[in-house]
Amino acid sequence: MSAAALQRAERLLRWYPREWRARYGEEFVALLVDDLQERPRSLQRSLDVAGNGFVARLAVVGLGGHCLDPDDNGRRSLAAFACAVSFFVTVAIALWAQITIGWQWSAPNTTATTLAMVVMSLAVAAIGVASITSSGPVVWLALRSLDGRQRWRTLRPLTLIVIGLTVFVVGTHHFANGWPGTGGHPWAHQGIVPGGVAAYAWASTLFISSYWLHPAALGAFPGAEVAWMFACPLALGAVIVGVTKLVRRLEFADRLLRFERTLGFVVAGAMALFLTGAALWILDGGPGPRDLFHIGAIDVTELVILVTSLALAGRAVERSRDAARTAACR
Repeated sequence: MSAAALQRAERLLRWYPREWRARYGEEFVALLVDDLQERPRSLQRSLDVAGNGFVARLAVVGLGGHCLDPDDNGRRSLAAFACAVSFFVTVAIALWAQITIGWQWSAPNTTATTLAMVVMSLAVAAIGVASITSSGPVVWLALRSLDGRQRWRTLRPLTLIVIGLTVFVVGTHHFANGWPGTGGHPWAHQGIVPGGVAAYAWASTLFISSYWLHPAALGAFPGAEVAWMFACPLALGAVIVGVTKLVRRLEFADRLLRFERTLGFVVAGAMALFLTGAALWILDGGPGPRDLFHIGAIDVTELVILVTSLALAGRAVERSRDAARTAACR
């Protein structure tokens, strides 16, 4: 066995996820080394390894294929759904917060913007209620698991979630006081979104900004605000990673999985509703009075991210349903 062939085989093995490598890595490397010695150059082999490795990674995150442990399919898909929803909600809140600022100051001058605001607000409320409802049983299950033998596997992601949430809540509460909608002129339907809610939405997504592309303008911001724009995504990332790991490590009863999957379809429907409202505004809303509802390149980018996140969430919840059907047939 040549050292060069072994190194190439080990590099190709990295296309596969860690748990797959732990179970099949040694045998697979031996097969690759034999093939490399017979065919030192083969584009087809590289493409096959990369493609199969990508499919294996999709299976690990619950978006395709089958896990090494079939009983993990539903739980992994649920974790992938939670991750996709987290990304969707973060970007959606940023988009919604932008339009609420304009709404606070003046009525829009197009029906599309008005309808978009109503639809997006209803969708945000629906996603919030469904998310809180779905998180309750998971939190209870996590707390109960702290008494078991696997407490450390649960405690680590729980700690990550608590730290991330603490930083996020404290920072959001502090910077919400600087909400640009404060002092807006009263008009008939201004109160469709409470000012406090809109302020927290704005402060929690300050980091989603086109100012990153304009360092000179960003440099004019207060230092504490710029620091928060760096810290906020880190805190959110900690929460998302913690939730994903927690869901993948907990042992869900079939009844709880069915409950979470049903709520998943509800959340996916609310996400689609929000996306519809956002598309109405971006495609046909117009800048509005005093350019308060201006649509920029970042809004279009956010719309693309929303579409992608919704597609991933839909795939994950569909995979969860398929996993349940497969388990019922065994």
